[in-house]
Amino acid sequence: MGTRATLRKPHRKSSNRRRSVIIGALTTSLVGGAVVGGVLMSASASGPGAGTYRLVNAADGTCLDVPSASTADGVQLTQTDCTGSAGQTWQLASSGEGFTLRAAHSALCAGVKGDSTSVGKAVQQQTCDGGASQVWKVSAVGEAYHLVNSGSGKCLNVKAGLSQQNSCDKASSKSWKLESASGASPSASASATNASPSPSASKTSAAPSASASATKSATASASATPTATATATSGTGFAAWPTATGKQAVTATIEVSGSYDGSLKQFYGAGSLGSDSQDEDQGPLFELADGATLKNVILGSPAADGVHCLGSCTLQNVWWQDVGEDAATFKGKSASATYLVDGGGAQKADDKVFQHNGAGTLTIRNFQVSDFGKLYRSCGNCKTQYERHVVISNVKVTAPGKAVAGINSNYGDTATLSGVTIVGDSSKKIAVCERFQGNSTGAEPSSLGSGPDGTHCKYSESAITYQ
Repeated sequence: MGTRATLRKPHRKSSNRRRSVIIGALTTSLVGGAVVGGVLMSASASGPGAGTYRLVNAADGTCLDVPSASTADGVQLTQTDCTGSAGQTWQLASSGEGFTLRAAHSALCAGVKGDSTSVGKAVQQQTCDGGASQVWKVSAVGEAYHLVNSGSGKCLNVKAGLSQQNSCDKASSKSWKLESASGASPSASASATNASPSPSASKTSAAPSASASATKSATASASATPTATATATSGTGFAAWPTATGKQAVTATIEVSGSYDGSLKQFYGAGSLGSDSQDEDQGPLFELADGATLKNVILGSPAADGVHCLGSCTLQNVWWQDVGEDAATFKGKSASATYLVDGGGAQKADDKVFQHNGAGTLTIRNFQVSDFGKLYRSCGNCKTQYERHVVISNVKVTAPGKAVAGINSNYGDTATLSGVTIVGDSSKKIAVCERFQGNSTGAEPSSLGSGPDGTHCKYSESAITYQ
């Protein structure tokens, strides 16, 4: 990780970004709901809801852990004393008939090595791909739960301190208690109707369905600020907003080369970066060199101009609580530049979330956004124009909002979309893909229409789901 700070000029503040937040006291019972990982989650009658937990093994009280809080792909999970370290925090997100287990610090998912169905195969953290071997069905057993792998039908187990999958039986090492970050745990015995499932029944055991255990019917607000009394932002396949591990004021842009891991600390602008205006000449909180990676960061308010990528870059598990001018701007000048936004989320964006000023291809996946203008915009009136491309997959978009993607068809831009879920837009006012006539004169670009055309806006109607 290479970082250095530079000082930017102060900018005027704008009153149009002022918001008052009314926080009400939340009193819940275990059945009605519990404060989990900093957000209110509804407790399902058949199992835990999506949320942020520590997974405590029933055999010895140790926690499922990523060794040394590693962020590397393919690291086998272990069992260590519960210390509350970053590698022991797991985000459960509903996926099909079960949950994904995403390490909060690395944004990687717990999965079986090689998608194996054999006993004894290692359970490791992997890049999240939505495969069956990364989905775990939760089945109540006594005061705890079995975590049954959807791909193999086998249970998460511990042997000699290492995590693996084995046939499901009554061994206590295959039972897990879900302890929330707030200290409360969902009760398994309240909903359990049977003892541990037999090994022969493990593949078809009555794990809670996603619709039963998720919080889609909770009093959820995707634009809520992630405080201890905020409502949940989680939806099918998406993690809840994380709780910051600390706060850090940024008075001069942090320049990153290599990799920067913020350990889910909240960074916010101060001094010359303390403006929350929409000025186009604001400095960013983070500036990434070509090839740099920024991960596990929460950008608080004021966020100035968020993140700038000067070339190819990766933003992994980055969250914007209150978008300033833009959440991130991509500036690479090469047509081969590639930018990746993987995981995380943004809310309260008066205009754009991701601004693509340079050339190349931006991929946005496993991302959630709410209360925004446009999730992605290819610059419509930059002095230097490029052909730009965006690939958007597995994103949750919550109204109010104007457009998922805006591109300039006259410059050959393309937007390829799949797995887009739009929430709270019954009138379908949010444009999925809008085409513009871009220019290099600074004039306001004109709209050419919206919807799939097979050339510039590439998606099928079935790729968009409304909730």
